[in-house]
Amino acid sequence: MRYLDADAVASLGPAAAVEAIVEALRGGLDPAADPPRVPVGLTHGQFLLMASETGAGAGVKVATVAPDNPSQGLPRIQATYLLFDAETLALRAVLDGAALTTLRTPAVSVAAVLPRLPARRLRVAVVGAGPQAVGHVATLAAVRPLDDVTYLVRDPSRTPLDAVVLGTPEADEALGIADVVVCATSARSPVFDSALLRGDAVVVAVGSHEPDARELDAALLGRATVVVEDVATALREAGDVVLAIAEGALTPADLVPMRDVVTGRVAVPADRPSAFKSVGMSWQDLVVATAVAERHGA
Repeated sequence: MRYLDADAVASLGPAAAVEAIVEALRGGLDPAADPPRVPVGLTHGQFLLMASETGAGAGVKVATVAPDNPSQGLPRIQATYLLFDAETLALRAVLDGAALTTLRTPAVSVAAVLPRLPARRLRVAVVGAGPQAVGHVATLAAVRPLDDVTYLVRDPSRTPLDAVVLGTPEADEALGIADVVVCATSARSPVFDSALLRGDAVVVAVGSHEPDARELDAALLGRATVVVEDVATALREAGDVVLAIAEGALTPADLVPMRDVVTGRVAVPADRPSAFKSVGMSWQDLVVATAVAERHGA
């Protein structure tokens, strides 16, 4: 059994992580078969248990969510990933779960939108400045050259990044010219007016897996091609989708599974916005964890 720390996980690199996700979906992996995440209430937070199985192995991510941790200078979410052999179910490797999440989430996003990305230098606007915001930029840069990246936040004093204040003319301009807009925040209500966006913008939202929280307004989802990891999962956990449906802007039949996009079964139109809403699923951790373990001979 090997322990693969954060550096070992990150060494896979974003391009290889995207490739692993794409190959898994093209190889027949069906996200709809994935077990739902299991929350377990605790005195000071909760466990989130995310288990999955593929032909290559089985695994489970054990994450803890401790809402009071940031006030003590500790991370709100911590995680460990356990990877098991497919046949014997012997423990094969233990991976840093936070690093795995940081790597796999943008890999999933980019795999989902890759067929829709223009084949040229991209202008990117990112709402948020945390690990997922930075990770999405790195992963986009692994598949396309980037011409310009603007981070948009409510309080620039809270990040070392060169960021612009949301809601200012400079922020609105960045949103208006962006080819790709990434939302990676803890917001519970829309982070910008989607009327600012280009008519062909590619939008990614990864901020929450709660049915009453969203980063995107219903108007955007109503006019965009909406791609999700899995329809049933999105209807259960993706607040951006759930609330847009409740407001009459979207229907379940409008949702496009990312598997269909990645395999080419569905072509996403280039003459309207596209929006990918991710909540994070167990199969994604397993696919990328397996790729990390194979890289290190574990």
